[in-house]
Amino acid sequence: MKENNDTIIGTTANGVSYLVVPPRGDAASVPVVIAWHLLDPPRTEAAFRAAISLDGLDAWKVYLGLPMSGSRTPAGGQDEMMAKLGTDAPGLVHGPIHSAAADEFPAALEDLRSRFGFGADATVALVGGSMGAAVAAEIIARGTSGAAAAVLLSPLLQLRPMIDAVAPQFGGYEWTPEGAEAAERLDYLARAGELSGVPIRIVVGADDLQAIVQSAREVAEATGADLHVIDGMAHALAEEPGLEPAAQTEQAREADALAVEWLAAHL
Repeated sequence: MKENNDTIIGTTANGVSYLVVPPRGDAASVPVVIAWHLLDPPRTEAAFRAAISLDGLDAWKVYLGLPMSGSRTPAGGQDEMMAKLGTDAPGLVHGPIHSAAADEFPAALEDLRSRFGFGADATVALVGGSMGAAVAAEIIARGTSGAAAAVLLSPLLQLRPMIDAVAPQFGGYEWTPEGAEAAERLDYLARAGELSGVPIRIVVGADDLQAIVQSAREVAEATGADLHVIDGMAHALAEEPGLEPAAQTEQAREADALAVEWLAAHL
């Protein structure tokens, strides 16, 4: 575990990388916000922290790394990741990351509680961008967090429409059994009833892929989530390459403020 100014960087006992920003208030009673980054920029915990800092919210801010990303990128690096994406993106990348991140979360949270002294009754909120938002939605659906609120940014809420929309750019895509299983699981319009009971704010860019925007609108309508569309924002929340902390973009600043506003009202 390494401390750096106001952040603590480490890895949980079950191998999940984290960046923690301690609260100003009482460590045992303030809320805990768990956040997952995008696969697009910002694509690491530190980069997501810079883009969506949640400043102004007195809480434990825990940024978790996704499987197959950052320090957990496969041994073959970006070349291996690009090969997987080119072979079967839903079956080899999106599906495995989504399920593994949700599977590893309960043990990671318990380990973090032990390390940092989060109160057993501390209120928990979830924040995620793109794939990170899909992970947050899955954790809400599984009921493993007791989340009191969530903010989903540039959210990947339906895998199949997104893949179908981009597939022509890559010569088409033939759905494999593994990809189809991932798409069935990662469909929060079909699973909207599983997201009930948690106040959710969805923030999407007007310039994002229209399949993403349409899914955000339809899931918000089906769940009663609060929807905000930011003009001039595409999918990413930071500039490329999105691996290291960078200056906050205007659109990320607006998304960050919307996240803080929602969490402050519900925690």
